[in-house]
Amino acid sequence: MSTFRKRNPGRTGDWEAAGLAWLGEAAETGGVPVAEVVIAPLDAHAGGIPGTDALLDRLHSGDFDDDRPPARLHGDLWSGNVLWSPDGATLIDPSAHGGHALTDLGFLTMFGAPHLETVLDAYAEAAELPDGWRELLPLHRLQVLYLHAAVFGGCYVGETRRTVARVLTL
Repeated sequence: MSTFRKRNPGRTGDWEAAGLAWLGEAAETGGVPVAEVVIAPLDAHAGGIPGTDALLDRLHSGDFDDDRPPARLHGDLWSGNVLWSPDGATLIDPSAHGGHALTDLGFLTMFGAPHLETVLDAYAEAAELPDGWRELLPLHRLQVLYLHAAVFGGCYVGETRRTVARVLTL
């Protein structure tokens, strides 16, 4: 029997596991066999990320807090969700919510984007960001890095560890 691994933590994984269990009941009466579901702890996917506890302590103590009100965020701002035309950029496929003004920019810098420096500079001007805001982008990239480390593992685990270490130096 072959083993297939799929990293799919959280509620999405729960409904998939329940569906496989339900389909598996039919196998007992001649239905097609289905894969056995083995739930691994999340840390096994992300490889346990050295520095997360220290980061959480600093976040909890308010080390990175500022007085800015929540901003309106796209929430999934990677270059594939920014369409360019002669008139400029158009955003698609949001996961809109309120959050810190740097979160979308942190996400956008994760994979790069056309005209990235122009976008960053224009945003900084429009949002009246304070000096030193670029140094905080790695902090605001961490949410998506942890997500990618948990779901995809691989190089994202190392990148997340390096980013946490960098943020802890701020």
